[in-house]
This record gives sequence, C-alpha cells and structure tokens, in this order.
Amino acid sequence: MDATDGSTETVGTIRTADRLPAEGVDADRMAGHWLLARLGKRILRPGGVELTAKLLAAVDIKRGDDVVELAPGLGATTQLILDRSPKSYRGVDRDPVAVERVAMLAAGPNRSVVQGTAADTGLDDESADVAFGEAYLTMQPTSQKERIVAELRRILRPGGRMAIHEVAFRSGVSNADRERVTEELRSAIKVHVSPLGEEEWKDLLSNNGFRVTAHETAPLHLLEPRRLIADEGMVGAAKFALRVLSDSEARSRVISMRRAMSGNDDVLEAVMISAERVA
Repeated sequence: MDATDGSTETVGTIRTADRLPAEGVDADRMAGHWLLARLGKRILRPGGVELTAKLLAAVDIKRGDDVVELAPGLGATTQLILDRSPKSYRGVDRDPVAVERVAMLAAGPNRSVVQGTAADTGLDDESADVAFGEAYLTMQPTSQKERIVAELRRILRPGGRMAIHEVAFRSGVSNADRERVTEELRSAIKVHVSPLGEEEWKDLLSNNGFRVTAHETAPLHLLEPRRLIADEGMVGAAKFALRVLSDSEARSRVISMRRAMSGNDDVLEAVMISAERVA
C-alpha cells in the first residue's frame, strides 16, 4: 500500500479512508449496519451519540488506562477514546477493511488494531483496564454472548471496567411479541439479531464475573430524523437522506429497517450497562 498523504493510504486506486466494510456485497444482501454506512450513516449505535457518551462516562477512561474496543467499525467511538489519551488503545474487528480504517485513525505509539473475533481476541490475560463493545452482542446467539463476556473478563485486570451498548426488549413484553419482533429485525437487518431484556443483559454480566455499576436506556430511534441530525449533524443527515432517496434498492432496505425499529417502539429500546470485573 502506498501513502497518499499523512493519513490516507491507497489500495489500487481506492483510498483506504474511502473503503467500507462488506464492500462488493449487494444492497439487498448486505448487513443493515454496513448498508447504512455505505449511505453515509457513520454513527451505528442503538442509542446514538448520547448513550455512547454515557458509556464513556461510566467506564471513565484515564491517561493510565489500557483500553480495548471490540468491533470499532468505522471508528466513531474510537476517536472519542483517543481524545482521552489513554496509555494504550487496542481495537479488535473481524472485518479487514474496518481494521485498516481504524488502524489509520489510531496510528501512533501504543495504539493498534488487529483482525480477530470478540470471543477470541488473542490479547493477553489481564492486560486491559477498560474493555467495551457497542451494538455487537445483540447480533450474537446466547452461547456466543456468554463466550464474549468471558473473553472480556479474561483480558481485564481485577477491578477493570467494561460496558455494553445494545438493543433491549422493554419490560413486560410477551414471549410472542419478542419472537415476532426478533424475526422482523432479522429479516430487515439480515443479521442474526437476538436482543435481551435489560435485566437479562445485566444478568449476563453478573453471572459471568462482573458487578453491574450503572445502566441507562434510550429510545431505539436510529433512523428517526431527530436522531439522524443528533448523530450525523444537519449536513451529514441531509446527505444520508439524499443517498437513500436516489437508490431505490437501498431505500427499500432502509424503510424496512426503520419500520422494524420504530414500528416496534413499544417493544424495543437501547440500553447501556457498565460493570467491574470481580477479582
């Protein structure tokens, strides 16, 4: 790869900074979050920037901390972490394009991004003070959720902080509604989405060696106009809307995703939960 300037590399004639995960996949088959990224949606979090800000406040990253981010994606949260100047940053993502993009963003001493899975990061035991992931566990089956949380416990030092930012079922939702909404989400997003209730998310952490320290919820308004503007800004939201309107195939997918989320606003919400590793 050849450097074109101090922050951008090229692969053939395509700049790394312009490449996106799942490149080459048709819009009707692409995972929903990467389709939104292709259309210009850079904040791909269930509770938007507001819930991400609460997550970062909960884990309270300090200059002496070693930080691990699972599935950083396009690096929107990565930049917020780097702004806090931790002792070290390590990102782990299974998509090679995401790894390249975030590695460029995080270039510098004691910063690295590796290709791997959240359940098998390849990182050393007790090598991190902070570890977290956003909008990742929701897309895993129950057994994989358990493995990922166990991996976070393994890489964290005793007393280390972790947090998750996921999709949750509201309290009191019937099993029938859970099954119906889960199938709608899977059909629209084309990912094996498996939300839990807020208490179930907390139990997942508590039953795997963590003590829950904070939790917050927010509406699941990922594709609502107000959330789009809050996350992307007026210009970014307008560009996203124009791209959606000009691409009929992508537009159909976006409408389907919006319907699956906003149409089930009484069933779904976003949740952030932080916890400490029990020694």
